[in-house]
Amino acid sequence: MPIKIADGLPAKQTLHEERIFALEEEAASRQDIRPLKIALLNLMPTKIETETQILRLLSKSPLQTEIELMRVSTHEASHVSQDHLTKFYETFDAFKDQCYDGCIITGAPVEHMAFEEVDYWDELCEIMDWTRTKVFSTMYLCWGALAGLYHFYDIPKRDLPAKIFGVFPQKLCDEYNFLTNGFDEVHNMPHSRHAAVDDKDLEKIPELQVLSRGFTSGPSLIATRDFHEIYVTGHFEYGRDTLAGEYWRDFKQGLPIRVPENYFPNDDPEQQPIFTWRSHANLLYRNWLNWVYQMTPYELDRIPERIVELRDSGEEKF
Repeated sequence: MPIKIADGLPAKQTLHEERIFALEEEAASRQDIRPLKIALLNLMPTKIETETQILRLLSKSPLQTEIELMRVSTHEASHVSQDHLTKFYETFDAFKDQCYDGCIITGAPVEHMAFEEVDYWDELCEIMDWTRTKVFSTMYLCWGALAGLYHFYDIPKRDLPAKIFGVFPQKLCDEYNFLTNGFDEVHNMPHSRHAAVDDKDLEKIPELQVLSRGFTSGPSLIATRDFHEIYVTGHFEYGRDTLAGEYWRDFKQGLPIRVPENYFPNDDPEQQPIFTWRSHANLLYRNWLNWVYQMTPYELDRIPERIVELRDSGEEKF
């Protein structure tokens, strides 16, 4: 939550420079409060596990949020019951005429395919285009991040010679950025992917800023300067045992799989993994919701107008 300060307090400028949100009394008195409206497009086959992980992070904020679950209609999910989908999920048709404060688009296990070969690619592009006008801020995760960067900026995903699999240290690029405010200079993030984006491609897009970068895993947290789009190439949402589950799944199927790096004590998969990224995961989602809460309009139907205002201002707000 923001801090409330006296009108005209000189400290406000310093706080602003450090990306700490402070509301003066007059502004605070004009605030109306309502729940944030968040859409979650869940592309993962393990829908229940993924929705639980993300809802857990969203719940750590003191802000009240309303979550609506979305699925694509052009792909038939095979790892979850139809009853679960029917009861809790809606297709894009139920969302496209509405406005949302935030949206989260998950990854999907299709990295080995060209984007255009994914059976729901056209529908996903339609949804991503919708977020640009109807959603105040959208967070793209893992393959979802690669897809968004490709669709909007023509940044290709680059296939890796070996899968990035494990928990990797990340170097903070801007300690005063609002989205990463409170992060340690070096923090951990789980990764499980066969592809990446190149720094050189990102540098060609002035709208994008790299907020966190892995020493060996590459750019991990990328955002537009107005936070309208946030791209997370790793899996902050993963629970303690998610990478272990992926490892043992592939191991039992006889697939080539390495023990995830920096994860099991002594690289022994029989031991309980060490949970080293939880606090930063909570902080990222809390900062994101705080940003959305401060900047989104009270009237949902004014979100498209507000998006244009921020974009046309050409300024990095925080």
